[in-house]
Amino acid sequence: MSAEAADREAATSSRPRTPPQTCWFEFLLEESLLEKHLRKPCPDPAPVQLIVLFLEQASKPSINEQNQVQPPADNKRNRILKLLALKVAAHLKWDLDILEKSLSVPVLNMLLNELLCISKVPPGTKHVDMDLSTLPPTTTMAILLYNRWAIRTVVQSSFPIRQVKPGPPQLSVMNQMQQEKELTETILKVLKEQAADSILVLEAALKLNKDLYVHTMRTLDLLAMEPGMVNGETESLSAGLIIKTEEMQCQVCYDLGAVYFQQGSTNSAVYENAREKFFRTKELISKIGSLSLHCSIDEKRLAGYCQACDVLAPSDNTSQQSTSYSQIHICMRSGNYQEVINIFLEDNLTLSLPVQFRQSVLRELYQKAQQGNEALDEIYFKVSACNTVRDILEGRTISVQFNQLFLRPNKEKIDFLLEVCSKSINLEQTSDTLKGNMAAFLKNLCLGLDDLQFVFMISSHELFITLLKDDEQKLLIEQMRKRSPRVNLCTKPVTSFYDIPASASVNIGQLEHQLILSVDPWRIRQILIELHGMTSERQFWTVSSKWEVPGVYSSVILAIKDGLTRDLVYILMAKGLHCSIVKDFVHAKQLFAACLELVTEFSPKLRQVMLNEMLLLDIHTHEAGPGQSGERPPSDLISRVRGYLEMRLPDIPLRQVVAEECVAFLLNWRENEYLTLQVPAFLLQSNPYVKMGQLLAATCKELPGPKESTQMAKDLWEVVVQICSISSQHKRGNDGRISLIKQRESTLGIMYRSELLSFIKKLREPLVLTTILSLFVKLHNVRENFVNEITAEHISIWPSSIPNLQSVDFEAVAVTVKELVRYALTINSNNHSWLIIQADIYFATNQYSAALHYYLQAGAVCSDFFNKAVPPDVYTDQVIKRMIKCCSSLNCHTQVAILCQFLREVDYKTAFKSLQEQNSYDAMDSYYDYIWDVTILEYLTYLHHKRGETDKRQIVIKAIGQTELNMSNPEEVLQLAAQRRKKKFLQAMAKLYF
Repeated sequence: MSAEAADREAATSSRPRTPPQTCWFEFLLEESLLEKHLRKPCPDPAPVQLIVLFLEQASKPSINEQNQVQPPADNKRNRILKLLALKVAAHLKWDLDILEKSLSVPVLNMLLNELLCISKVPPGTKHVDMDLSTLPPTTTMAILLYNRWAIRTVVQSSFPIRQVKPGPPQLSVMNQMQQEKELTETILKVLKEQAADSILVLEAALKLNKDLYVHTMRTLDLLAMEPGMVNGETESLSAGLIIKTEEMQCQVCYDLGAVYFQQGSTNSAVYENAREKFFRTKELISKIGSLSLHCSIDEKRLAGYCQACDVLAPSDNTSQQSTSYSQIHICMRSGNYQEVINIFLEDNLTLSLPVQFRQSVLRELYQKAQQGNEALDEIYFKVSACNTVRDILEGRTISVQFNQLFLRPNKEKIDFLLEVCSKSINLEQTSDTLKGNMAAFLKNLCLGLDDLQFVFMISSHELFITLLKDDEQKLLIEQMRKRSPRVNLCTKPVTSFYDIPASASVNIGQLEHQLILSVDPWRIRQILIELHGMTSERQFWTVSSKWEVPGVYSSVILAIKDGLTRDLVYILMAKGLHCSIVKDFVHAKQLFAACLELVTEFSPKLRQVMLNEMLLLDIHTHEAGPGQSGERPPSDLISRVRGYLEMRLPDIPLRQVVAEECVAFLLNWRENEYLTLQVPAFLLQSNPYVKMGQLLAATCKELPGPKESTQMAKDLWEVVVQICSISSQHKRGNDGRISLIKQRESTLGIMYRSELLSFIKKLREPLVLTTILSLFVKLHNVRENFVNEITAEHISIWPSSIPNLQSVDFEAVAVTVKELVRYALTINSNNHSWLIIQADIYFATNQYSAALHYYLQAGAVCSDFFNKAVPPDVYTDQVIKRMIKCCSSLNCHTQVAILCQFLREVDYKTAFKSLQEQNSYDAMDSYYDYIWDVTILEYLTYLHHKRGETDKRQIVIKAIGQTELNMSNPEEVLQLAAQRRKKKFLQAMAKLYF
């Protein structure tokens, strides 16, 4: 072999093997070439494409031996794929700008949840309940990244999205897009619900005074190599890429400012918070520099935010320019339009206000004028004239709008225009360029006028004479004389350029804009007829991305062959559903009625769909109106609800939410007789919500009564246990060991846990809520020891054990209990039973201050703020003992001693032990007036004497000396003295913890 050939072969063998394009993830997984691939100048696939690829492969559902689709397997391959996705994100320095631009919401949500998992954030724990200062730096940074992304996504979702023109319809592609859209909306709904918590987390982050760390590719490799790693969790969290405190605070301030600014549209006071955060961001940028590696702020956008905040929330030290913005904003809101014109005239001299801002004011006036306020037509012309003169001075062309306004000039318009021109130019200080622009404008204005009287008004004006030289004036007059005979003799005026109708595309755009805004069915129909008359190629149901129709309906609607009918049905239904969501029930009913009338002519299937939606609308209308005051629904509505549940029409697309709302409606209005005795048998087998409603109604009918389980309660218990169960699958690994793979949602229940939770959150009847809440509390208590047990009403009716504890997902049960009690308290915040449950939850999680708050609130609501005695079934010995434990854990030892008196048998041992504690955080001797037990007072006398605390001993002696505590008094006097001290003590505690 020649030397040249040998060199060529060596070079070929040393070159990395090119992977096939169809299995990139396998290639990178097997040969660990990820880092080498990412270091390429232009890697293909790009990093963000790799993230999508890795996570798609890791989240693919698996197929079991019975060919059933199962959730993604939790195996080594999928864990490594998730780790690879995290490493690519680490290579991108966790830059949210890059990740948000290239990744969809579901993919980025999955990626950041994996980051939380690998950073050891406990699943199911609310971030707002965690103390960031005590967490490892990488864990804190992971929480901040997730919550920053959460509020950024909420803000981004509020912006209008330009609808992408669809290509040729393909069923598989449309189904995939619909699935992704529904998943995105579900995630957005959760993020919006958690937005307040995310804001609190980020506000807490601004109080941190330490540098943070974020995972790098190196630290992720170390995590993967640890033998103790389980599902991406590890104890090693001390390394990573350092993020300086100022960089973190700068980015967090900017994101908080954006979300506060977005919230300001509904609560103007929040603009103050936005202003504070944006100006803090500017200070931090000037401190750390705009070229920071880990802090990417769009400074132009930040400047715009600051400018807007100066208008919406002006401060005392704002600039003169900001003052102009504020003045215009105030004038527009108050209707003082003359002042707006004066400000614009002054600005024509200073040229300080941005042209875009002036145009936005003009657009706002146009919109108000279009709404029928004819008085604004003159104001609109005057503001347009001010803007036009500004454009002239800066060398821009005259707008089409002004030319249209000036098609029919009159003396008043000419006078005002000349006034604007005179006030907009300072002849002594203005440059020759501006003078030339103004002179050319006046000259062309004269040439464009047909009426010589108007021409004379302009040519005789002082400004015209000053700006145009004598030769130019003579030349202009000559041109006018030559033109005048033609003008005078012409029998038909020459058509102006601006009299020509607008192009079809402009008209279509205007009509589409009206179509988006209109909620009048007749107007919507007229607009669609006009649009279809202009073009037959467009699908106008795609004009707005906000028009959403459930997938079960859209497939039927989009199958309509006639384009006009298809667009009309889709848009009427989408607008009706939107109006129902925003509680505009009047317009929703008009839109649904028009749609029903339309589809009745050609589609029995869609007719039934519309009847179902109108039933749901009537339920919402009653619940939001008369139902709020307790007025029962009309019998006709109850009959229609029953008719819907009993309907057996084939091939009718049904929405799950309609069945949910119907059953919840019957439970809320105590139609227990129907649900327990009159429901057809086939419904119990085919509709899980009817089955759940029947079990709840039957159980509630027996309350309050049995002290032990009844058959109906047992049936309901078994159904809920099955819903909260997990399916387990054993698998033998290569090493011979048997590993357990858990799947969080069992398919054996009549519905999923999330569906049950959604259904319960539609209930308002206190007894039904108490029943289901007590069931979940009992289920939670099955695994807990007595110390952490939660108490609830009617808890004794449920079975006390479960045959197979391992089959129940108790973590999900605990989360559900928290969700349910939080929802129940939104229905009635004064229900002492629910307040005790909330207190017990906080007690079980060692949040003693919050637990005391709810224990005290439960007592306050049932005793007129402790002016009456708290019922003994509310403040049981168990509740008092838990309050004692809370006070002890908070080092409030004097409060412990006082609470020991509340027990049926005074706990002297605990009281004496607590009084011996010298490191007490409460007011100690100021609480002695609340002690009525003489034994405890005598012990305090001995204790202070032993310690040499003479002053405190005198306070105790004075307390003992009160005549009402004399043991010789009748029992009624002693009880009255005790009750009075209980009242004062509990009121003092309430003021402390509320």
